[in-house]
Amino acid sequence: MDIYIYSMYLSILETPLGLEGTWSCCYYISSVKNTWNAGRQDCLNRRADLVIINSREEQAFIKALGHRSWIGLTDRDVDGTWRWVDGTPMTTSYWINGEPNGGKKENCGENKISNDDPVMAWNDQPCDHKNYFICEECDINLAWVIHFM
Repeated sequence: MDIYIYSMYLSILETPLGLEGTWSCCYYISSVKNTWNAGRQDCLNRRADLVIINSREEQAFIKALGHRSWIGLTDRDVDGTWRWVDGTPMTTSYWINGEPNGGKKENCGENKISNDDPVMAWNDQPCDHKNYFICEECDINLAWVIHFM
């Protein structure tokens, strides 16, 4: 089952898929695992992209979804220089203690849920590893929501 979450100021958009949330964004949580590249392509096909985490609140929200999943963070262009899929540099981070630790082998970011901290969850992982993924679109209009689904 695919999960879509629409968020707009804590209101709920009534749909058969139960869209809900806390920001003016729509999220898609995949029901299948895929590589970082394939997950990103799936997001792009939905007119979205892998999620970009902009705040502590959004990170807590994403972690609370309960899936170990790809986020839109990578250091593939320059090892050790983490950037979001839109090209912006990572300025705030929520790495698990000791992460990132993979060097040239682990260049894609995931949100890992296996620790007890409510926010700290990022881990670097080989990009060809298969994970669930979270897509995000924050330029919402009704036509996009219908297409996204």
